[in-house]
Amino acid sequence: MTRGGRGFAVGTGLMVGMATVVIATAAGALLVAWLVAPGIFHDHLMQAGIDENSSEAMHVEQAFSDAVRWSWGLAAVLAAVLALGFSWYLARRVQRTVTAVAESTALIADGRYDTRVDGGGIGREFNDLAVAVNRLAAQLKDTEATRRRLLADLAHEMRTPLATIDSHLEAIDDGVRQPDAATMAILHDGTDRLRRLAEDVSAVSHAQEGATSIVPEPTTDRALIAAAVDAIAEAYAAKGVELTVEPTPELALTVDPARMGQVLGNLLTNALRHTPADGTVQVSARASGTAAVIEVLDTGDGIAAEHLLHVFDRFYRADTARDRDHGGSGIGLSIARALVEAHGGTLTAASDGPGLGAVFTVKLPRD
Repeated sequence: MTRGGRGFAVGTGLMVGMATVVIATAAGALLVAWLVAPGIFHDHLMQAGIDENSSEAMHVEQAFSDAVRWSWGLAAVLAAVLALGFSWYLARRVQRTVTAVAESTALIADGRYDTRVDGGGIGREFNDLAVAVNRLAAQLKDTEATRRRLLADLAHEMRTPLATIDSHLEAIDDGVRQPDAATMAILHDGTDRLRRLAEDVSAVSHAQEGATSIVPEPTTDRALIAAAVDAIAEAYAAKGVELTVEPTPELALTVDPARMGQVLGNLLTNALRHTPADGTVQVSARASGTAAVIEVLDTGDGIAAEHLLHVFDRFYRADTARDRDHGGSGIGLSIARALVEAHGGTLTAASDGPGLGAVFTVKLPRD
């Protein structure tokens, strides 16, 4: 059956059902009036002292019976016609709405995510259904756009190290280069980039799908910050970026130290990547209601307003060429946010604009 046929079947079935109810109700009312009313009227004639065998009683009863039959009959027919007319109108509207929803969902299933449905104004339930279908289409459109961008960016990320590896292997085969320490270092660097990319893609997929194992244990914000700073201090010193930790109250937390260390490590690595030599990155923590707030503030490149909403998207870059030169895969912040959310917290970014630095804020429920 075609899509339009399904809608026609729904409308026809509803119409037939409503018509059956209306006709059965009218017929039942007419039958009851026909059978019951004359008897009641006859009893009242007897109580009034009119001889039931008289011609007067016979004419009066006949007149009343005819009046009941004709008046109830006409009323039943009129009611049935009005009810059937309204039923037909309602069934047609329901049919059009159901057909539109069926056709739209079929188009969405075929990948036409710009399709939208109108609820038809026949009731809150149909409007809610239309809103749900439209929201589903919008979400699928966003998901498809993200998937396409992810695949395109992933292919681009792989192209550079693969080209480097391939060119050096060809040079070795042609005898142009020797497999000396320098060449092997370049090859190892290319394979390391591919390995990190594969690990990052796997990590962010697991984290965003809730498949990452979280093993919470008692710790403090101060311990988490100290461990993360110690792990990256050497890289900061090598670049000449100052890394400072503001004195903070020690807040009790129940989190997975390894996963939160990964979060802070990603934030500090991101800050280092975008902060020039002689710049500063500051880590601080504070209590805010029932949450512990950890902030990583840098004096680096900053983030334009139009990019703030996308900094946590997979592979998203405000400046693709610059970030690729800096060695970022564009996944670290996605992993960080997913891990924070797995702990019941939030991760946000703020910046006053390009060249004015940025601040990343982690909020975690505290004990």
